[in-house]
Amino acid sequence: MPDTSVEDGARTPVAVAAPGAPRQAPPGPGHRPLGRSLDRLGAAARYAAPALLGYAAVRAVGLALLALWDVRHGTGSLHRLSTMWDAYWYQDIAVHGYAGSKPVPGPYGPYQAYAFFPVYPMLVKLAWWLLPLPVNYAALLVAWAGAVLAAWGIFAVAARLYGRRTGVIAAVLWGVTPYAVVENMAYSELVFTAFAAWSMYAAVTHRWLWAGTFSTLAGLTRPTGVAVAAAVGLGALGTLVAHRWHHRRSRAGQSAGAGSAAAGSMGAGSVWWRPVLGAAIAPLGFVGFVGWVGVQKGRWDGYFKVQEAWQSQFDFGRSTYWVLRSMLVNAGPVWLTDVVVAGTLAASVLLFAVCVLQRQPPTLLVFSAMMLLLALGDAAYFNSRARFLLPAFALLLPLAAGLARLRTRGAAAAVLGFAALCSAAYGGYVVFVYTNSP
Repeated sequence: MPDTSVEDGARTPVAVAAPGAPRQAPPGPGHRPLGRSLDRLGAAARYAAPALLGYAAVRAVGLALLALWDVRHGTGSLHRLSTMWDAYWYQDIAVHGYAGSKPVPGPYGPYQAYAFFPVYPMLVKLAWWLLPLPVNYAALLVAWAGAVLAAWGIFAVAARLYGRRTGVIAAVLWGVTPYAVVENMAYSELVFTAFAAWSMYAAVTHRWLWAGTFSTLAGLTRPTGVAVAAAVGLGALGTLVAHRWHHRRSRAGQSAGAGSAAAGSMGAGSVWWRPVLGAAIAPLGFVGFVGWVGVQKGRWDGYFKVQEAWQSQFDFGRSTYWVLRSMLVNAGPVWLTDVVVAGTLAASVLLFAVCVLQRQPPTLLVFSAMMLLLALGDAAYFNSRARFLLPAFALLLPLAAGLARLRTRGAAAAVLGFAALCSAAYGGYVVFVYTNSP
């Protein structure tokens, strides 16, 4: 899609070589629209190639270590990654639909498929129909494709704001986080991160219709789509307010006649509806699915009642506080995962403060703040909080920018390589040793 921006009251199409790349001259009139689109896509892929190759390399390290670890267990690491925990529900929905998926008894009520959002299971079903694969491997393939697109989106945002080198490092950093093992699993976080990252890229480049569209898809993929919708909505509102203020100052400073003022008014009016419409459609995915579940259950809060089986409700951080307090004051044994999750939460809060001090774009700050709020404020299983934060890629940008500034040859590569080994080792622990879901 062409690069557009809201500047001086006008929408100006500009051909670009790639997301975040330097702008180039438009192609000649002899090129057809499809050819131009393919040319831009190819240029974008070449521009992002170092980031995608780096990301693939660090995730390959994780897969290789899992394969070595699996020699002892003999269960098949790919089969295990494609069937663990929540993967069952996504694949059951893909095969039987929501109505055909049977509830599973649980200590706090029956677990039901209605707790899981539809986009990822729909993509799994499509891949299962098109490819000669069992449904679990189709689910894994879709998740991995989502991970690559997510890494590309993360690169695009970081490269746009801080340069190509930072973009490459940001994409690789996302692949070496403590819970990056989830990026090798058949989970919906990967597809969600792809939609969230591209929605944020569209927002920071003022493509509000695309931002709203990707936000809608994110809201149909995971409940944390509300964070994307809030970021797009507030970002669009901020753009409108800033543009209005700039336009008024420009008119006040003009010494020309009424003709110039009228022209300026027409320029402002030609773009106002785009951020408004983008903000309006941003929450439709989440609201639509929650409303549909309510209709299926015969009550407006049907989705939230379904979530009670997982004890998933917003308690403003009380559960998080009590778990952290128990880890500090009780003498009982503590799982390594508890320590890693607690450290991830603390590091995320610190990184968010750095993002604020470095004046990240407001859209990214709102997205990160909402993701943190939802992760810290949820009453569900404590160790899932680090996984909930996996899509909060903007928190990694200060680290990526810092590594990009290192001038010692090979220093950034050494840091990322060591992080990849640590992430892979911890991922093996989560998959083969820890007894609960990540």
